[in-house]
Amino acid sequence: MPMMSSFAEVALLLAMAAVVGLFGTFLRQPLIVSFIAVGLIAGPSALDVVHSDEQIHLLSELGIAVLLFLVGIKLDVKLIRSLGAVSVLTGLGQVAFTAFFGYLIGLGLGLGHVTSLYVAVALTFSSTIIIVKLLSDKREIDALHGQIALGFLIVQDLVVVLAMIVLSAIGIGAGGEGGGSVLWVLGSGLALVAAVVLFVRFAANPLTEKLARAPELLVIFAIALAAIFAAVGDRVGLGKEVGGLLAGVALASTPYRESIAARLAPLRDFLLLFFFIALGATLDLSLLGAHVTGAVIFSLFVLIGNPLIVLAIMGALGYRKRTSFLAGLTVAQISEFSLIFVAMGVALGHVRDDALGLVTMVGLVTIAASTYMITWSHQLYAVFEPLLGVFERRGTPREPTGTTAEPDRRVEVIIFGLGRFGTAIGMRLKKRGIRVLGVDFNPLAVRRWRALGLEAHFGDATDPEFVAELPLMGTGWIVSTVPVHLTGLSHEDSRTTLMQLVRGAGFAGRLAAASHSASETEVLIAAGADLVFEPFQDAADRAVEMLCGGEIEERTEIPEIETEGREPA
Repeated sequence: MPMMSSFAEVALLLAMAAVVGLFGTFLRQPLIVSFIAVGLIAGPSALDVVHSDEQIHLLSELGIAVLLFLVGIKLDVKLIRSLGAVSVLTGLGQVAFTAFFGYLIGLGLGLGHVTSLYVAVALTFSSTIIIVKLLSDKREIDALHGQIALGFLIVQDLVVVLAMIVLSAIGIGAGGEGGGSVLWVLGSGLALVAAVVLFVRFAANPLTEKLARAPELLVIFAIALAAIFAAVGDRVGLGKEVGGLLAGVALASTPYRESIAARLAPLRDFLLLFFFIALGATLDLSLLGAHVTGAVIFSLFVLIGNPLIVLAIMGALGYRKRTSFLAGLTVAQISEFSLIFVAMGVALGHVRDDALGLVTMVGLVTIAASTYMITWSHQLYAVFEPLLGVFERRGTPREPTGTTAEPDRRVEVIIFGLGRFGTAIGMRLKKRGIRVLGVDFNPLAVRRWRALGLEAHFGDATDPEFVAELPLMGTGWIVSTVPVHLTGLSHEDSRTTLMQLVRGAGFAGRLAAASHSASETEVLIAAGADLVFEPFQDAADRAVEMLCGGEIEERTEIPEIETEGREPA
């Protein structure tokens, strides 16, 4: 086969990535799995079309710098301060458990102390990209278990930072350049941190405010900052990864960090393609067979052990087994950082290429399997629920379910979903003197309702135990304004599930639900809804009435409430 130009080679790799990625989406797999597969297919063990090593390596390094930049830009001091004890304790507990027992398993498999340590640390990282994407697709990112999972990720990101800094320092010492070089690097690192502090204190906000007038320029500036810090970090011995991370921290406190992160995410995914392609291309498939046993053992350890330790810690902290189980499933895979971490060890000469091959196999297995586990999390909970009682404390406050309910008054309407539509309904019912109880799985939405003087419970509309504990007897209406939330791969969504649960719990009142299309309305009516709202159609009908001279009622304004976190939908 004649040699291709670098441009033609990259074009072929992109085409292969698109085809393999499309096939992966049919299997509901993240792109990371597809990209590594492209590297394996294009590598020397298969088609052997990857020869532009320098160009691909350059794009790969830029991708890692951008990835660490985006990690750094999320490490806002205010966000770190807002971490709850459950996120910190469970995150650190999971990291310590995985590292300790992973190290022992590695020794048991005869990997040696250094290799076992590298593999054990690599197994502690979970994939931010995959977890956030899957939870967002399921509309569970604002659920309690979703927020706890985000807390895990922040804790793990901090561990990643510390691990890479320690690894860089070890690499300096292993270079044989003497204590002077180590002191030089430490001094240079402190100087970079000081530069970041001064930049944040005096220049970050005014500079980004001016650059934001041209959003494209703001993005170029962010990429330039990441590349410059990565280059400086590499020059002084800290490594490109630490440099890129510090660049992100420099912009983490600016009001434009979310906009920068959103605009750079596609570029990160594009550049990381080449990291995974380069990784796959370096793996010799003929040698991977020797790691099958180790990969299976480590994969089972991550898929089962990580969720179990989360269940145990969260249960000890007083959380319900359902929340603990759903949160635990999110850490049942390793991360792209795991591969980067071991690749750094290979570059420093601490471990051999076969260790990277082992971790890559574990990554492929755990990422592929955990994707289905998170997608079908509610079905898995239904299967394992009878066995999970040991992880739940009895007779203790399990979760924030307190309410301002008065025991001598009967709830007339229960509203599930406390976003804008549900809040508007609740405020208008309250104005008419009707007692309303709100329910949502977003703690921010619950706090907002209580700040408005309304009664609220925290809970999941698809949790049978929680629904059965609600004051259903004597309630006239149950209203669902929750967004469409498909349960797994079935066509049953959370609204119809809620209807089945409340009827099964003995509710004898009437059911109402919000719909966004005529087809949804038919499904809800068939499921037993007595009344279906179509917000856009209903608003249009009311607008026509007002335009045609109908009576205009005084508007019920919803005051703005100062709360931390994201605004509920």
